[in-house]
Amino acid sequence: MTLHIVLVEPEIPQNTGNVARTCAATDTRLHLVRPLGFNIDEKSVRRAGLDYWKYLDLEVHDNLEQFFEKYKERRMFLATTKGGEMYADVKFKDEDMILFGRETRGLPKNLIEKNKDMAIRIPMSENTRLRSLNLSNSAN
Repeated sequence: MTLHIVLVEPEIPQNTGNVARTCAATDTRLHLVRPLGFNIDEKSVRRAGLDYWKYLDLEVHDNLEQFFEKYKERRMFLATTKGGEMYADVKFKDEDMILFGRETRGLPKNLIEKNKDMAIRIPMSENTRLRSLNLSNSAN
């Protein structure tokens, strides 16, 4: 089964590089949706991916609208702290996509509101003071 990881407007190159390395190691396609908070040729992105970067199945999209237009027929899950269903309870299918938002704000609120039924979450302690897990930990 092949899943797609989609990073929407990622800001931190090291996080993206870490996710890219995992995607390369698992033959998972990585989608980056602009604007990006860095240049994908930047040394820190490649460094985090080490020598795996050349094996990465990468697709870059100019914006979220372009991405949705191209993949409108795919099932897309929104990773968010507001998700109702736990990711482990989802019966993923081949070619499903999991979208992760930018590190500082997550996915656009209107996107989550319109697609509540596709919002999933990673469990965290109810007593935590943290807003969320790190992007690269969540996507990996």
